[in-house]
Amino acid sequence: MSCIETIQDYALRSIGIGERLLPKTDFTLCQQFTLIGSGMIWNLYFGALALLVGFFIASAVAVGKSARSPWLRKPSEWFIFVFRGSPLFIQFFFAYVMFLKVKQAGYMPWLTSAQAGALIVLILNTSAYSGEIFNGALKAVPRGDIEAAKAYGITGWSRFRRITWPTMLRLAWPAYTNEAIFLFHATTLVFFSGFPTWRQQGDALYYASYFADKTFNPFVPYPILAGYFILLTLCVIGLYGLVNKRLNRHLPAERKRKLRIRPNLIR
Repeated sequence: MSCIETIQDYALRSIGIGERLLPKTDFTLCQQFTLIGSGMIWNLYFGALALLVGFFIASAVAVGKSARSPWLRKPSEWFIFVFRGSPLFIQFFFAYVMFLKVKQAGYMPWLTSAQAGALIVLILNTSAYSGEIFNGALKAVPRGDIEAAKAYGITGWSRFRRITWPTMLRLAWPAYTNEAIFLFHATTLVFFSGFPTWRQQGDALYYASYFADKTFNPFVPYPILAGYFILLTLCVIGLYGLVNKRLNRHLPAERKRKLRIRPNLIR
């Protein structure tokens, strides 16, 4: 089988398109690159949706934690404390057990699938970390900006939308970029969690582990997997860098905050 045929058969296998049977013997580099790359579709799915939904939840949590009312502040504080204080893998485990109980009761059986249940855990986890980042940036919004807005008669929701929230994003964006990078790396934990894959349609680590087990040589598939994530990280840095430039477009060159990527080695 040529490399072109391998790509045609396995490039979209992780989402159920193409050849269903995995290769059993005579593994080639093309097969490993193709199948591990196919699994990256799920890592992109988990990371992109978790960031998209988590961004809005994190914004609400950050505002809630800064609220004067304890009815808003306390739930936000406990939400951040619980999801930042416990390991992500343990969150996967407890969530699967809870969703399994719900399924056994006859409700929402789809929650036990990795596509839904694991995604919910990732959304809540990144919302907590991002919420703390946004809350710190919200407290760092210059008081002078708020006073100037009041002087111009900009109050309430309009002031938050036009002054406070954009400034908060500008201050938080470098740290939020690091959180986005870590989240994509954390999607590999879905393979180790209790959430099952459907018809062997797993993520990139699933296929890398398959080749490592079959060939007894982890030094080929895992570096391939690492290479894919390095490329993904570069894409995230580039995309978030463009957003960072957009957020700081009104500032003079010497005051623009450049992205400083500091990946989390341990979380």
